[in-house]
Amino acid sequence: MMYINFLNSIIFCIAIPLFFFILSIFKTLIIPPTNLPKSYPVFGSFFTILKNRHRYVQWTAEIVTSTPNLTFSLHRSIGSPLLVITANAANVRHILKSNFNNYVKGDYFTTNMRDFLGDGIFNADGDTWKFQRQVSSHEFNTKSLRKFVETAVDSEISGRLIPVMKLAAGDKTHQLDFQDILQRFAFDNICRIAFGYDPAYLSPSSSPPPEEEKFAAAFQEAIELSRQRFASITPYYWKIKKALNFGSEKQLKIAVDQVREFAKEIINQKKKQLLIHTEKSPSSSSDDEDILSRFLVSGHSDEDFVADIVISFILAGRDTTSAALTWFFWLLSKNPKVEAEILIEVNKERSPSELSSAYDEVKDMVYTHACLCEAMRLYPPVPVDTKAALNDDVLPDGTVVKKGMRVCYHPYAMGRVEEVWGGDWAEFRPERWLEREEGGGAGKWKFVGRDSCTYTVFQAGPRICLGREMAFIQMKRVVAGVLRRFRVVPVVWDGVEPVYVMDFTAKMKGGFPVKIIEREGV
Repeated sequence: MMYINFLNSIIFCIAIPLFFFILSIFKTLIIPPTNLPKSYPVFGSFFTILKNRHRYVQWTAEIVTSTPNLTFSLHRSIGSPLLVITANAANVRHILKSNFNNYVKGDYFTTNMRDFLGDGIFNADGDTWKFQRQVSSHEFNTKSLRKFVETAVDSEISGRLIPVMKLAAGDKTHQLDFQDILQRFAFDNICRIAFGYDPAYLSPSSSPPPEEEKFAAAFQEAIELSRQRFASITPYYWKIKKALNFGSEKQLKIAVDQVREFAKEIINQKKKQLLIHTEKSPSSSSDDEDILSRFLVSGHSDEDFVADIVISFILAGRDTTSAALTWFFWLLSKNPKVEAEILIEVNKERSPSELSSAYDEVKDMVYTHACLCEAMRLYPPVPVDTKAALNDDVLPDGTVVKKGMRVCYHPYAMGRVEEVWGGDWAEFRPERWLEREEGGGAGKWKFVGRDSCTYTVFQAGPRICLGREMAFIQMKRVVAGVLRRFRVVPVVWDGVEPVYVMDFTAKMKGGFPVKIIEREGV
């Protein structure tokens, strides 16, 4: 009897640990492991965030894609609201469309950006945003503005971008930072479209004029210093520096003053031009088609209001298309078959009517369109975007959102969700956006888009990007203009991948050094 009791005790001692061991293995197999950051009193996850600040986008993407519902909460520090991060398309649809009125830019974002953006459309909520959106939407839907964009883009390509690349191709030892070239190109473009003003920031023969160089430098500094506010351990830190006019806040004030002074000078010059035109020809409309002229002609003459809007549009157009094109040309260099397919498309013969219209030409560039979408899936120009909850809510996946909490949807992570894009999500494969038209075989490609709440590069819902069509016109014209004449060859060590980093928009860390090779027979 004693022997049996002893044996039972031994079995019990072995069975219990064995049970919990098997249970832990079972949980590991059934529940995917996550790398949720530890949170501490007062400091939250600040130290983990600090440790991963150089790869914040990739780090948060790894966490959110490892969770069962593609959502997790990040505790920052005292004074910073709780942040819900999601890559769940159902949640995104709820935030950006279904319950749009509950999710706004919020005080955290607008306060950080107000010195730079004022109450411009990208820093506004409620009636202020609705009014600007309505006016902007009307202007962006006009054929005349689209034509003006086409003309501005083609002029910048033929007059500056191509000559700069031709000079580089003539010197086999010369390297270009193609990211910088594309940023300068985009800055000139958006200034012409927004202001009707050409800063000549990209110049094949000389440096830009001092005032224009100063404006561009001040604009970049204002973006960077505004972004640093978001990285503060607590908002009180930068607010104290601002009150004391000290350090980075003093620099920000100087940069913003320079940008606004320059913007208002342009606005006043434009007002005078329009007044002279009205006095000379009171019954005819102005030939100026830029966004600034359109706002002034429609009766919006308040300097601060117009400056806020124009600065917002420059910010939106300055880095987004250049970021998309930088990563596009990098991916193209690694996929020569894709480049060959694009060359076939851009070099095909076209009718005189197609050649006379940039819009008609780019709308037939279906394969190129798919390549651009695929590049932005992997490297979105805006990798994360954040909203604030006005009231308590519950997301479709059951995540509880309290009033005042911030909710971040993550386009970078959403482009890496295996359930959406398949097991080959890491591959650059434009064909995932395409299918052959009826008849199969070697028939024409047909573009197959994705739901805007699954592919959130251009946002979704009422705030969906107004300039989406114009961005594609610009990017396709650049791709066609460059690839017809040149090969863009990255200067990198074999196996070394460029690093994707987030400024206000995404960038390639350290630039994109390339050599330009002119194609034979051009």
